[in-house]
Formats: sequence, structure tokens, C-alpha cells
Amino acid sequence: MTTETRIILLAHGSSDKHWCQTFETLAAPTLEAVPQSVVAYMELSTPSLEQVIKESVAQGYRRFVVLPLFLAAGRHLRKDVPAMIATLEVTYGTTISLAAPIGENPHLGQAIRYVVEDTLEASYG
Repeated sequence: MTTETRIILLAHGSSDKHWCQTFETLAAPTLEAVPQSVVAYMELSTPSLEQVIKESVAQGYRRFVVLPLFLAAGRHLRKDVPAMIATLEVTYGTTISLAAPIGENPHLGQAIRYVVEDTLEASYG
């Protein structure tokens, strides 16, 4: 059994493969830098949150932090995801913490600023 915490980058999910590729590309630097991190989807895409928890428990993980790749906490993060987490904790005997959505982190605001500056430079530079 590992004592490490698995970080799950949770995206909403979509039946559109291009949409999923966008999130996987955004997650790639984290996945490379933090070996215990993975991407999961709330619905419509795979791997699902449950699939990731199940596979991770089989690998020895017992503690998880779910970091939502959402801009804000709407109904999904206030109701649906906490209910999913409660069920998964009981089903797999794990501890799962739900972090604030990534949109609430001030670092994202700075990243948006850099994208705007790059866009302006490319357009007028």
C-alpha cells in the first residue's frame, strides 16, 4: 500500500473528443511533473472518476484529492461531485477530499493575463 495521495484532475467530460483533448493537453505538464496525478471525467468521457478510484485502489492508493478543472462551483461541484465522492469513499474504503475549483485559484487569473498579453502581442506586435 502506498502512503502517497493521488491527485485527480477532474473535468466535466464531453462526447466530443476534441473537448477532451483540450483538457488532456492542459493537464499534460501536471501529469509529467506530478507522477501520482491523473485525469478523470465526471460524465460522458473516460476514465470516469469511479474508474480512476477503482484502479488506484488496486495500485495501493487510499487517499485522494480531487481538483476540479472547473472555473466555478456550480451545481455539479456543490451537489453531484460531493455525492459521488461520498459513495466512492464507502465503496472503496478511501479518503477523498474535494479541492476548490481551479477557477478560484489566483494563479489562473495570472495565466489568463499572460494569454491576453500574448494575444495582443501576436495581433499588434
